[in-house]
Amino acid sequence: MVHIEQLTARMPSVSVEELLKGFYPSPRFGEVSFDSYRPDPSQPSQANAVKVLSSFADAVGAEDNGGLFKKLFAKKTTSRAGIYLDGGFGVGKTHLLASLWHRSPGPKAFGTFVEYTNLVGALSFRKTVDALSNYKLVCIDEFELDDPGDTVLMSRLMRELADAGVKLAATSNTLPGSLGEGRFAAVDFQREIQVLADQFDVVRIDGEDFRHRGLPAAPAPLKTEELKHRMRSEFKGQTVAVDDFRTLVDHLAGVHPSRYRQLISGIDAVVWRDVDTITEQAVALRFVVLADRLYDKDVPILASGVPFDKLFTEEMMAGGYMKKYFRAVSRLTALAREAQNHEPS
Repeated sequence: MVHIEQLTARMPSVSVEELLKGFYPSPRFGEVSFDSYRPDPSQPSQANAVKVLSSFADAVGAEDNGGLFKKLFAKKTTSRAGIYLDGGFGVGKTHLLASLWHRSPGPKAFGTFVEYTNLVGALSFRKTVDALSNYKLVCIDEFELDDPGDTVLMSRLMRELADAGVKLAATSNTLPGSLGEGRFAAVDFQREIQVLADQFDVVRIDGEDFRHRGLPAAPAPLKTEELKHRMRSEFKGQTVAVDDFRTLVDHLAGVHPSRYRQLISGIDAVVWRDVDTITEQAVALRFVVLADRLYDKDVPILASGVPFDKLFTEEMMAGGYMKKYFRAVSRLTALAREAQNHEPS
């Protein structure tokens, strides 16, 4: 038997404390460490990155140890406020960032660039600064430059956190396919964070972009009348959210993206009826956030309608937010392949 729920019937209410508790590595990186990272012997920068990050982890919170006397007379640390991991797609930047988070003392936060901007939207800028200023480390995965307003916002947030003594670590968002070299250059990051740039050490991680092969083929969608049978055979004994796609898309407009993690809490799989192409940019960007949260929790998807490589319009896939859309299509495709073909995502 399958326990059926509907995401469209959920309207999560989340406190500030609950929102902040969600800032930790996803289950995919829940138990990684520097020891579990396997540097490529032919790429010495990878082993060097582990060494540099290990030292950075040791510096996190070091100023809090030893009391007032030690603070006054101890040798001043030379560690900068931030560290930026610069490298191609698939070289293990998120693995290393999560390892830094696991290794460092708390309180600490780990989230994507989008999750932090959503946090500011939910709490206000000042309340976000006040909350995160008490942390020893803030990790920002997939730093993005495609929205100038959000970039300025994050630059300001990082500056205030650095002034408060918080250590910062960031990676960039890179994707496979025809997106240039597939890396987000350190010079772009340094330029956009402006006055913060000289407080960041840049760690380059070279390596083969082993996933730099374009989008995987999306599985053929199921027929709507097949969904119930496949759901019962694939997800026996599990909790499955079953929704009409268009109704779900409309529902997301009433749920702040910072609450999408709670929206899918307790859901083992999702079934979407009659997926169709999203044509509005604001709607598409909200759906990208849902795709990220589903991928974080490894929630398999069964769907009818158009395949996921047709989820966004051609104009969107070639426009300013193309990296977000390529990432969402890639992740949703992986989750669909997991449900239909039993392929690990």
